[in-house]
Amino acid sequence: MVCEVAGGKNVAVGPVCDKNYKQIGASAIAYKQVVIASTPIDVNLAKQLNILLLELGVPENKIIMDPTVGALGYGIEYTYSVMERDRLAGLLQGDDKLAFPLYCYLAKEVWKIKEVSIPEEIDFKLGKIKERGIMFEALTATLLLLAGADILVIRHPETGKLIEKLISDFQK
Repeated sequence: MVCEVAGGKNVAVGPVCDKNYKQIGASAIAYKQVVIASTPIDVNLAKQLNILLLELGVPENKIIMDPTVGALGYGIEYTYSVMERDRLAGLLQGDDKLAFPLYCYLAKEVWKIKEVSIPEEIDFKLGKIKERGIMFEALTATLLLLAGADILVIRHPETGKLIEKLISDFQK
């Protein structure tokens, strides 16, 4: 099991969902690992899984929420709305079952959408395919940051540079 092999390294394991939370959660507790609680984009399902993990004995400081995000043009509006409700409930309304860091695995969502993969020969108006993917990933990441994301999983190194610059500019 990953938790055992990574013992003492404080890694995040997942996705943990309602079907596997007992097995992965118990292993994470035993080896002091962090769990990535993954649910469909729904406030109530996220809260329910967090409650199950807490009742199992996973410490509060070892839970990260993965709301399962959508990409720009493919559900980002709904994703943003739900993440915003998670944040409002957890941080402003005092719901300690939703006051966990938010993890967003956006790379797999962005790089599979049709606009990112349409060859330039088919639609040159979309621009260069490599730059298009980077921009879709960067725009999606930016929106998720604005919605309250704490951890972003991206694929392209150029996206990372753009996001680092954005965060740096915000801090000025």
